[in-house]
Amino acid sequence: MTSSARPLLNRRLADFGTTIFAEMSALAQRTASINLGQGFPDTDGPEAVREAAVRALREGHGNQYPPGPGVPELRTAIAEHQRRRYGLSYDPDSEVLVTAGATEAIAASLLALLEPGDEVIALEPYYDSYAACIAMAGAARVPVTLRAGDGRFVLDLDELRAAVTPRTRLILLNTPHNPTGTVLTRAELAAVAELACERDLLVVTDEVYEHLVFDGAEHIPLASFPGMRERTVTIGSAGKTFSFTGWKVGWVTAAPALVAAVRSAKQFLTYVASGPFQYAVAEALRLPDSYFADFRADHLAKRDLLSAGLAAAGFEVFRPAGTYFVTTDIRPLGESDGFAFCRALPERCGVVAIPNAVFYDHRDEGAPFVRFAFCKQTSVLEEAVARLKALAG
Repeated sequence: MTSSARPLLNRRLADFGTTIFAEMSALAQRTASINLGQGFPDTDGPEAVREAAVRALREGHGNQYPPGPGVPELRTAIAEHQRRRYGLSYDPDSEVLVTAGATEAIAASLLALLEPGDEVIALEPYYDSYAACIAMAGAARVPVTLRAGDGRFVLDLDELRAAVTPRTRLILLNTPHNPTGTVLTRAELAAVAELACERDLLVVTDEVYEHLVFDGAEHIPLASFPGMRERTVTIGSAGKTFSFTGWKVGWVTAAPALVAAVRSAKQFLTYVASGPFQYAVAEALRLPDSYFADFRADHLAKRDLLSAGLAAAGFEVFRPAGTYFVTTDIRPLGESDGFAFCRALPERCGVVAIPNAVFYDHRDEGAPFVRFAFCKQTSVLEEAVARLKALAG
């Protein structure tokens, strides 16, 4: 025990306690509820990819420390993926870095590129680790709020531009966007690119849901816009695309100077991780186009199943154009406090969700919104829909 009156947790992290995901998952277990809160699949990914991991283990690949930047096979596969999908050319040796999931990629990028006092613009609501990573870097978070309108959450480009100050160093962008399901359009991305170039800003783009876009929406990497390749750090992940979230394999693609900067921070975080799984993900990225099409179609059907069930239960539903989350408005149910609603929902009908307010600086903005995950087995979603009908009664 320390005799000092000084708090043990440093002030940068004082506002970050146990995550809402831990709280709601524990509540799901305690009440035997269906957990549609945390965004992880309840089935494993492709058998061929699992066998590739087993083969790597048996053949002794990756059982010791892999190379710091990632195994060459995976770095090459990532570069091929970016070129085949988006026409972006990256050197596997100097412009690709493998990380312990996208979360480490985000942390390493922000720790490497920010100085204390820098400002970071982040789209609100945001993935919860963004706030913690910005705080650890000693920077200041400047939220720009996506607001509900015309069935989607919309970025106000004038508000984005107004948020830039002389202290702004970086824009942290997430598209397809968690939790709202918004996929930024080509016009919106072009405006972000123009602003970044005009104000000489770096951009870190979290694109982990790149293969989960629906209804004709198109995922367009910001790095593909004029002037953006040299100032954009693009983050990808195997977890969401191949349903192996426990493997923790993510990556960064960027110009050499940016990758070198991120690697400088990353080497003192995990150093390396997921050795055998890196070989398996290299094979996964080379799966035929039919895999990605089937993966998207499967999640589209699940999105529609859960969205219809939520609407029938009385929610206002914002049908997502991407990700595997549905955001709902609880006000049509006579509710306005997402925290209270989510904490009571397991007892009311045996389903767990997440209050979106945890993803906001401006908690009042997110108060009436609740997020449900549809990356579950169809039978699980059908049972959840059946249970949610109790709300309509």
